[in-house]
Amino acid sequence: MTIENATLNIGEDDVRQSISCVLDGQNVSIPLRETNRHYQLVLDAIIEQGADCWDGDIPTELQTAADAKLSTIQLTKYSDAIDRLSKFVIADGREEVTEEVVLRQEFDDEVGDIVDITETRVVLEAIDPVPATITVTSHSGSIEDSSTTTTIENPAITQDNAERAEAQAIVDATPQSVIDTYNE
Repeated sequence: MTIENATLNIGEDDVRQSISCVLDGQNVSIPLRETNRHYQLVLDAIIEQGADCWDGDIPTELQTAADAKLSTIQLTKYSDAIDRLSKFVIADGREEVTEEVVLRQEFDDEVGDIVDITETRVVLEAIDPVPATITVTSHSGSIEDSSTTTTIENPAITQDNAERAEAQAIVDATPQSVIDTYNE
């Protein structure tokens, strides 16, 4: 969808009422309501195109709304990316993670004091790394014909690396203000 030539319609008593624009080649009037999907399209156009979709300067209230929407989108993407990067690398596997839990306290005659009776509990089980490569056999024609065996990187590792690279790119491109909001 493209939005062009957007203007803000101001009614009596300088009350802002709607946005007039060309939406996919049609002249439309869009109410200034956050729940209106066309209003959200205008905000998206401001985010993506800036002033190119607007006649003159973008009204402050719309720029503020577009900035808030962009910040929310960036925060969601950043949060998802951080979550993705926190997962273990499947090529490396994961060590078992344990913690000591205090079951009770008892008096120890040898020490002459109260001591904790603990138990070690597994918090995260160990996960073996996936094999680095897999063997693929290709047949040229019928099964009786010759076959070719090729060793390739495990597709699961390839996908994991790609997802991690994409998540890292999002983290690297996130503005500091969004990171600060995430860390609050």
